[in-house]
Amino acid sequence: MASNFARAKKDEWLTIELQGVSGSLAKNVRAHLGESPTSQVQRRAFLFTVEDNVTAALESMGRYHAKVDINVTESKNSPWKLTINIDEGEPTIIQWIDIKFSDEMLDDNSFNRWMNQLTIKPGDTLNHGVYSELKSNLVTLALARGYFDGAFTRSEIEINRDLNTAKIHLYFESGRRYKMGEVTFSGQTINDDLLEKLIPFDPNANYSTQRLNRLNRNLIDTGYFSNIKVLPQIDNMSETKVPIKVDLAPRPTHSFEVGLGADIGTNAEKTVEPRVRLTWRMPEINSYGHTQETTMEWSPDRPKFLTTYTIPLTHPLDDQLKFRVGLLRDKYGVTQDYNEDDRNYDYTGQLESEKRLFGIIRQQRLDSGWLFGYSLEYNHEFYNQSDTDYDPQFVLAGFGLSKTTRGDNTLDPKSGFRQTYSLEYGDPNLGSEIRLTKIEARLKWIDTFFERHRFVSRLDLGANIADSDQIDQISPSLRYFAGGDQSIRGYGFQELGPYIEYVNSEGGLSRQVVGGRYLVVGSLEYQYYLTDTWRVATFVDAGNAFDTEQFEPVVSVGGGIHWISPIGPIKFDLGVGLKETETIDRSWRIHLTMGTDL
Repeated sequence: MASNFARAKKDEWLTIELQGVSGSLAKNVRAHLGESPTSQVQRRAFLFTVEDNVTAALESMGRYHAKVDINVTESKNSPWKLTINIDEGEPTIIQWIDIKFSDEMLDDNSFNRWMNQLTIKPGDTLNHGVYSELKSNLVTLALARGYFDGAFTRSEIEINRDLNTAKIHLYFESGRRYKMGEVTFSGQTINDDLLEKLIPFDPNANYSTQRLNRLNRNLIDTGYFSNIKVLPQIDNMSETKVPIKVDLAPRPTHSFEVGLGADIGTNAEKTVEPRVRLTWRMPEINSYGHTQETTMEWSPDRPKFLTTYTIPLTHPLDDQLKFRVGLLRDKYGVTQDYNEDDRNYDYTGQLESEKRLFGIIRQQRLDSGWLFGYSLEYNHEFYNQSDTDYDPQFVLAGFGLSKTTRGDNTLDPKSGFRQTYSLEYGDPNLGSEIRLTKIEARLKWIDTFFERHRFVSRLDLGANIADSDQIDQISPSLRYFAGGDQSIRGYGFQELGPYIEYVNSEGGLSRQVVGGRYLVVGSLEYQYYLTDTWRVATFVDAGNAFDTEQFEPVVSVGGGIHWISPIGPIKFDLGVGLKETETIDRSWRIHLTMGTDL
């Protein structure tokens, strides 16, 4: 008794050797045979069904003339050996595929698209698994499109064993197509009127799971709910309609999110620049759907505070009014004093700025998918340039258009294209320091070839149109600088751009990077996926901020490793500048960033 238990281990009762077949056919035979026996009784039953199971496996893949030779070698002191020698014979070839539809599905183009995407065709080897999958996919599509009474009136394979041919017949009768019934919500604290606007289909629209998915997506995008269940009530269907039940659970009143980042390497100041961001959200302030988001970002020299209060207008997602208030401190470019002893310029700091802003923005999503916005923003900035204090004020009226298309809804999309265009105008008669027109275009393109080869490119263009003798009156935050992980990697954040020379307050010679009226920056990055969650990357960044008479293009190259985490890609990149400018030595930077590319 004890010896039987000791031998009850997989493959100790029977070893199996397949001869004459390989690949998918051998895999199918082993699947039909099942698990190896673990006792004498199981071995007896296993051997009794071997021939039937092997024959079924071969015929399911179109081998109706296969020959099977089975040999069992018995042993008292070791596992028995089962040898299966297979001559698979000539395969059965599909002669034709006869698929016919009837009733209301004839007017539904989804089934024509399904037919056009079929890969099975005459001339293929018959495979019963492919046939079963074909039937299953058709039934799944019919249910997804609301044909709940649909059924096959004929579904069979005619096999001519003499000619080794097969004919597939699939006749499907759809019956009527059901309509969307009443949508009822439960568990919400938001006004019902607001929720009704999120329903992306008209009353009595044709039923489809795609429409239900859009409803689910809209509810997710509001940010109001922690749990969403969109449930078609199939058991409660009427003669023509399917009622929809939506169970909702609101998010906590407050949520907090922490983000980390750092730039490490050589730049003008040769420092490590850590960044910590805390985001506080109130996803549902009241039953009218008001929300607020406050971001506090700390870095040694660039602390920021920005809060946005959002009010839904005619639609919770597609029409919003936003109020923004911010206090920001930032540094730009580099400041250097000439050292007569070394006959060189020494780093003494950067152009520092403090900014206060208040803005009102209305954003509307158009039927074409474009996001259209118009805004009025007041900003008051304080800075010292060329040892002179400035505090210009601007009231800017702005218009913007943006559109993002994604190949999928993951945090690491395989393809997509984002385009953003904006125009801002300020006039002295309306409270601005000078007359200023600001035009920008930002483009980003992503595509993946051959599954693991991903390309990311971007292009940033900008222009400030103003009188040349009034450039110093343009606030630094409105000028253009280059450098950093979202610009030209390998250089510090906003340290590249045109510079001026001046006599400082001590009578010495100084120069200062003050930014430019124009910006052209481009990037091309190649990424290769080692696994589904790890990839390596290499990139080239180029461009600069400039004035018409002072364009000095800068190029950097580098690479990195990226982890596709559950919360989005985390990127560890090393950038190396290929050029020394008048104000910046050739540098390298390590960039640690987190977030999706679109």
